[in-house]
Amino acid sequence: MMKKIKTVEIGRFGEDAAIRFLKKNRYKIVARNLHISHNEIDAIATLKKQKIIVFVEIKARSVEKDMYSPFGTPASAVTKEKQQRTLNAARGFLKDNTKFYDFQPRFDVVEVYLSKEDMQVIKINHIENAFGV
Repeated sequence: MMKKIKTVEIGRFGEDAAIRFLKKNRYKIVARNLHISHNEIDAIATLKKQKIIVFVEIKARSVEKDMYSPFGTPASAVTKEKQQRTLNAARGFLKDNTKFYDFQPRFDVVEVYLSKEDMQVIKINHIENAFGV
């Protein structure tokens, strides 16, 4: 019988995979799992040459081989309320970190699809400017 994988494990596997993906794509990770006034940001990264600071929401799903999940896409879990909390946390971070004042902020979502069978990464989908702000 296969062991049931806990949601927290899926989240941790997904976050680690997303961070590796971002680093591989030349993002410099500034912070992870940052808590600012009751809000959390999964990751903050920069693209220094472009002077962009990216606030990243990471969402992972364990899926069947056909990529099906009854819960929809990972990004569909990023509600308007979650977006607002992330925006508030980003404002707080920028207020406290003046070295990023001249960086253009961007809000991305990284979707991580993990195999239900063995927690291997099936697909990573990076949605830039996911909040449209």
